[in-house]
Amino acid sequence: MKIALASDAWMPQTNGVVRTLTNTVRVLEALGHRVTVITPVLFDTVPLPTYPEIRLAIRPGPRIRHLLDATDPHRVHIATEGPIGWAARAWCLRRGRAFTTSFHTRFPEYVRMRVPVPERWTYRALAAFHGPATRTLVPTRSQLEDLSGRGFRNLRVWGRGVNADLFRPGRRATLEGQRPILMYMGRVAVEKNIEAFLRLSVAGSRVVVGDGPALDGLREQWPEVRFLGARYGEDLAATLANADVFVFPSRTDTFGVVLLEAMACGVPVAAYPVTGPVDVVVNGVTGVLDNDLDAAVLGALKLDGQVCRAHALGRSWDAATEQFLDALTPALPVDSLGQPGGQLGPEAEQRQRQ
Repeated sequence: MKIALASDAWMPQTNGVVRTLTNTVRVLEALGHRVTVITPVLFDTVPLPTYPEIRLAIRPGPRIRHLLDATDPHRVHIATEGPIGWAARAWCLRRGRAFTTSFHTRFPEYVRMRVPVPERWTYRALAAFHGPATRTLVPTRSQLEDLSGRGFRNLRVWGRGVNADLFRPGRRATLEGQRPILMYMGRVAVEKNIEAFLRLSVAGSRVVVGDGPALDGLREQWPEVRFLGARYGEDLAATLANADVFVFPSRTDTFGVVLLEAMACGVPVAAYPVTGPVDVVVNGVTGVLDNDLDAAVLGALKLDGQVCRAHALGRSWDAATEQFLDALTPALPVDSLGQPGGQLGPEAEQRQRQ
């Protein structure tokens, strides 16, 4: 099957959205599907204001129209609401093609933290963007319920996975510092609420792994905290496996792939009881969720890392990608299918999957 995936988020960005999409493409191609990935690397770009490591495509419309016309995909999935997402959406609407979208990031909250724009305005714009999609895929059940209450339609859960061969327990002597080692890993930005982690009063060492626009300021403000910067691959996984507790202070993430990665390393989680952690963490078993983050850390220190690992093994990228495939809808115009409501008959469905 030919699949077009349009995304404004792609490498070299390092975040949960990019990890989700790259792992999904990897599994799709291993299954024999032909994936055309449309990302900022194909275009001239400009930096996103206040977040320069994110690059926005300049006038992507003409090239996207050419790519999609040339590939004539069986399925079109639009992963993000940036310039590439809007251009791919316009092509689908102009050509009468069905498409799916996904909701990865709570931009209204992120925008509100930077400029005085009411969240309801941004959510209204996002609902309009996703409105024509046959399905909008969301990472968790709690996110689905939240968006449904905000006027989003045709929502379906598309879960996440973890590479348990890369993220695994072991090598616990490579990080110096007083135990317990409390670790945050992810983007270093205002929306991640990292200062709640930095203010913890639990004895031990605090370690931050990651890069982002707030890194320099936090390094200066918190000299006693170890800021390791960005790490990748085996180095990243080995660093994470050295933590005693993984602290996830964000209140705005839609999932938190890093939660699964920590658990796969045998590291229990301390987090707030909010969307993302409430769907990923088994409270009192693989982590502790509490509005008192110090209490969550102290509780997580008592948990069994082997149980965390066993739980994470049940979340694979193969299973998540099958969920993604099941949610995709034919990109051909409804009239060409000869089926009321755009439903494929068995023979047509088989042709579309080839």
